[in-house]
Amino acid sequence: MYKKKALITAESGLHTRPAAQFVKAAKKYAEEIEVVSNGKAATAKNLFKLQTLALVQGTEVVVQSSNQQAVDELATFIENVTG
Repeated sequence: MYKKKALITAESGLHTRPAAQFVKAAKKYAEEIEVVSNGKAATAKNLFKLQTLALVQGTEVVVQSSNQQAVDELATFIENVTG
């Protein structure tokens, strides 16, 4: 299992629009991908489940999967979200 930490720096966090883009990127991969925040985990492929994590600015998350490329891409996505 590959894991990578990412810090949400966007002022409005991972709100609906970028979260939907994140889910779309996650769905490119066949493997399960999880986002863990404050002890809660959600699949990266479900927008509703992601939004239950309250991914606001300053939140550190862990992206984990058996696919290292997916983990790297999605952690980078989270760190580079703007607006």
